[in-house]
Amino acid sequence: MTRSTAALAARGLTVGYRDHVVIDGLDLSIAAGRVTALCGPNGCGKSTLLRTLAGLQPARAGQIDVNGRPLASFRRRALARELTMLAQFNQIPSGLTVRELVAYGRYAYGGFLRGLSRADHAAIDEALDTSGLAGDAERDVGALSGGERQRAWIAMALAQQAPIVLLDEPTTYLDIHHQLDILDALRALNRARGLTIVWVLHDLNQAAAYSDDIVLMRAGRVVAQGSPDAMLEPAQLRAAFGVDMLKLAHPQTGAPMCVPAYGPPAESPGPKASGAAHAFERAIDRDIAV
Repeated sequence: MTRSTAALAARGLTVGYRDHVVIDGLDLSIAAGRVTALCGPNGCGKSTLLRTLAGLQPARAGQIDVNGRPLASFRRRALARELTMLAQFNQIPSGLTVRELVAYGRYAYGGFLRGLSRADHAAIDEALDTSGLAGDAERDVGALSGGERQRAWIAMALAQQAPIVLLDEPTTYLDIHHQLDILDALRALNRARGLTIVWVLHDLNQAAAYSDDIVLMRAGRVVAQGSPDAMLEPAQLRAAFGVDMLKLAHPQTGAPMCVPAYGPPAESPGPKASGAAHAFERAIDRDIAV
């Protein structure tokens, strides 16, 4: 992938907190107009990488380019027109309605001192509708459930209308119904507008179903990057997560899926049960006999 086709590119990126290095010499290229999932074990640097790509966390070394331009050359408002980020944890504002919160996403287009334009209101309405909150626009954000609040933050990010959207675990706090609603909506926006989406997802099957590319990380480095079909290979998942996984095909769509490989294979007798296990089995047998 050339720099001209990369929405985001990092070279030799090193990031840390005090004396702890979180990302170590990382190279990464995110294709424009595609959906890319960052996956890996807890503590591998996914959230730190996302924050650094967004300009919220300084790098110790290396360079980041946004649409071919050095990240360091952007002023804050100009950068906000290029990318938006939804963090994993957000402070709950007090005394704001959902609509007022979502309106903050329009900061990049003129600040808060001017009134909202017709285009601003249209963007806010569309973001509320996409996030399923059109009927809750006048509710106080503090009165929302965890899932509703998460959707409100997503709506604010969408109202910014930046071509690059970074999302750190966007399905956090959501039940499966709303998880799929949000993933479907974001995927539809990617296809309709050509948005570049980079999200951190822990559910590998959701990552495979909704992403064009998956980046597997471990210990602050990229282990592998490629299509969901290639990244769900057992060898790749073991390299990233250190566990044995089985790759399957979805029974309806044929899309790649993975499940943990539990215990020994069915044809193997496996290790003999311990003395404690035998005692437990005998106790069960006695209870059944009684």
